[in-house]
Amino acid sequence: MEPVANYQCDVLIIGSGAAGLTTALQLADDLKVTVLSKGPLTEGSTFYAQGGIAAVFDENDSIESHIEDTLIAGAGLCDPEAVKFTTENARASLQWLIDAGVGFDQVQSKDDSPTYHLNREGGHSHRRILHAADATGKAVQTTLQKKALEHPNITILERYNAVDLITGSRIGKPAGCYGAYIWSRPKEQVETVAAGCVVLATGGASKVYQYTSNPDIASGDGIAMAWRAGCAVANMEFNQFHPTCLFHPNAQSFLLTEALRGEGALLKRPDGSRFMPDFHESAELAPRDVVARAIDYEMKRLGADSMYLDISHKPKEFIQHHFPTIMEKCLSLGIDISKEPMPVVPAAHYTCGGVKTDMNAATDLPNLYAVGEVACTGLHGANRMASNSLLECLVFARAAAKDILSKQSQRQALTHLPGWDESQVADSDEEVIIQHNWHELRLFMWDYVGIVRTTKRLERALHRIELLQREIHEYYSHFKVSNNLLELRNLVQVSELIVRSAMSRKESRGLHYTLDYPETLPETKPTVLSPKLITQA
Repeated sequence: MEPVANYQCDVLIIGSGAAGLTTALQLADDLKVTVLSKGPLTEGSTFYAQGGIAAVFDENDSIESHIEDTLIAGAGLCDPEAVKFTTENARASLQWLIDAGVGFDQVQSKDDSPTYHLNREGGHSHRRILHAADATGKAVQTTLQKKALEHPNITILERYNAVDLITGSRIGKPAGCYGAYIWSRPKEQVETVAAGCVVLATGGASKVYQYTSNPDIASGDGIAMAWRAGCAVANMEFNQFHPTCLFHPNAQSFLLTEALRGEGALLKRPDGSRFMPDFHESAELAPRDVVARAIDYEMKRLGADSMYLDISHKPKEFIQHHFPTIMEKCLSLGIDISKEPMPVVPAAHYTCGGVKTDMNAATDLPNLYAVGEVACTGLHGANRMASNSLLECLVFARAAAKDILSKQSQRQALTHLPGWDESQVADSDEEVIIQHNWHELRLFMWDYVGIVRTTKRLERALHRIELLQREIHEYYSHFKVSNNLLELRNLVQVSELIVRSAMSRKESRGLHYTLDYPETLPETKPTVLSPKLITQA
């Protein structure tokens, strides 16, 4: 008889941002739910999201327009079914958030009734972004986590890393996911969770790059774990670089929301001249990939450390009202944005690809779901449109919960699982190796697999990844796990998937731009990688 699992639940949710907590709250009235949080509850991408959430609330707007804008931004690779499903369910999902207590900004309408203030961002043809000033993610995260902490059927485990999924092939059971091995940071030991089904809500993988707007936890854990469990991934070559991160040694990659440009901020060269009209008819409101490449091009052409984002032509009261968080942050660094421009550089921001899922957020491994940035639903295609990401979290979290509840009677959670074997490993005395490999990986991914790519750069990156994988495998086999080792293992795996996906796309499209294939092909399809096919190759 195998030992009893340390934790048992109906549903294990790995990740505690908008996707994970929404799923948990949708399930908890009927099922026992355990939520795993790698750091403190607030330390996820949701908390730092500034812009807002897209949905049709304006009577002059339409779902058809939201669909069309999303398809255009996705550069021919969106799944029309996923786009239609998301946009049609947007308003109901936002209403659920509003009912939960999220306070989106309002204005007085002509008839004196309160109505929501809607921003416009790049790629959108209408104002349709609901927001809470410039800290929407914080408002969403704090509201959802308060409700989750109060719910008697939700158990939250903070400062726990997921190590690997427990699959049928691993324990001699039918194909499926039966739980996970998790590493307790406080105890520094691996434990087991037995669950009827598992939901990955681990966010993206932008920490593979040296410069990123993401918090430290965004190390691609869910994508890597799903891949090791046998799941297919899709569109991993499309990593969105946010055009405007604050360039300052003490800014810690602070993001400057696209809503700044939506409200009239202009991008300028160091000499004060605008450049976006030279690159796109929509100028500062062009899709993010266009803006990021334009900034990258001008920086390289001029040998400049940064470009500049200027909203100082707007009244100070306007800036203070709409962007209080940004104004406060910049002032703390000696930049008064009501009087001077902000230095900006692009930074890795959002993983458009991920674990391949269907409209129920189900992966191709039974009893395993993926929701939010970890997943590839087909919504984003080759380029995510601004403020569709938190929306995707909400819509597909609700879809996953509905599917899980409909199939709950078919599931039987195990109570006994094989324990983690540490009998052949020792404590590491060479932590410096992990740190060195971490920095090496992020630097060559930035240099070789960044905003502009070439086949030779991708080949160089893959060669270095394969060397790192051999080193890490040997290290992982001999030493006890640690946070840095687990994250490095996952980052290197995700890096391989990004590079292999990029090498297979013989064109430039959306966020994937290569000098060797600068044209866009007349017909294309998503890039899908399968562990079985890679192994056979």
